[in-house]
Amino acid sequence: MITPWVVAAGLVLAPVPDFSWSVQPSGPKGPTGRDYFVYSAEPGQTVRDTVGITNRSTKPLTFRVYPSDAFTTEDGSFALLTADKPATDLGSWIKVGGATVTVRPGKRADLPFTLTIPRDATPGDHTGGVLAAVTEQRPTGGGQRVNVDRRVAARVYLRVNGPLTSNLAVDRISASHDGPLVGDGTVTVTYRVRNTGNVRLKARAHVSAEAPFAWPQGTPADREIPELLPGSSMTFTDRVPGVLPAGPLKASVRLTPADPEGVSPTRLAATSRTAGFWAVPWAVLGAAALVLLLLGRRRPRRRRA
Repeated sequence: MITPWVVAAGLVLAPVPDFSWSVQPSGPKGPTGRDYFVYSAEPGQTVRDTVGITNRSTKPLTFRVYPSDAFTTEDGSFALLTADKPATDLGSWIKVGGATVTVRPGKRADLPFTLTIPRDATPGDHTGGVLAAVTEQRPTGGGQRVNVDRRVAARVYLRVNGPLTSNLAVDRISASHDGPLVGDGTVTVTYRVRNTGNVRLKARAHVSAEAPFAWPQGTPADREIPELLPGSSMTFTDRVPGVLPAGPLKASVRLTPADPEGVSPTRLAATSRTAGFWAVPWAVLGAAALVLLLLGRRRPRRRRA
């Protein structure tokens, strides 16, 4: 069962029981088994396809069907623009026939659409979706009424042929050491990953720390970077435990990118960035100060003539 997204003037509402539908790639004979709409096309080309909307609730539902542009949220989720924001990229290239349709319970409506790529479309990945939305008016706690937009979408991935660049960059990094006066501690590394190429990418991040003379420190951290659309960025924080406070330290983030479709358009090279920081070795400094103090007390005093 599909749970619709809910958009209501900034409000997040709980899912409505038995109020659901699905949106999926379809064809003249019904759903085709595809998860998403995925195309590779030339500028100026027109693609024709069909979107299926299945009413899985117990009452008839009237849907507004429209395309929109996609973006990556701060937590790495795939999202589409809200209805009040006009599409300017892929969403504006899609035209859906029968923009409003009523579907009976348990039935499906198949709507044709066309995707026309502009002749001046930039090469690379363009991402969006075809949505089926039901809008209702619901009361708020203050007695007002707001429009509640419940939406389900099928993703659309388009790769416009031309020069492709696959590149992820760590464009911001900072690190700090947090540890006891005696013993090792934890290095906290915060970094931002940006997709500076024109194809969507995911990656694996390897975060490590080292002391002077390339002396490895602590236990490195690894994480999977979710799919980033071109131009999107995400900020992450990872921790490397077991790092000695050895004075000047260095934190490194190494990204190994990958094509989400498993087909690399170009050679995907790893990229790294480092940040220097200072971890004060209080125990060593304290011990040195104590030794100096004891040596000072043991100095022989000169006798007076």
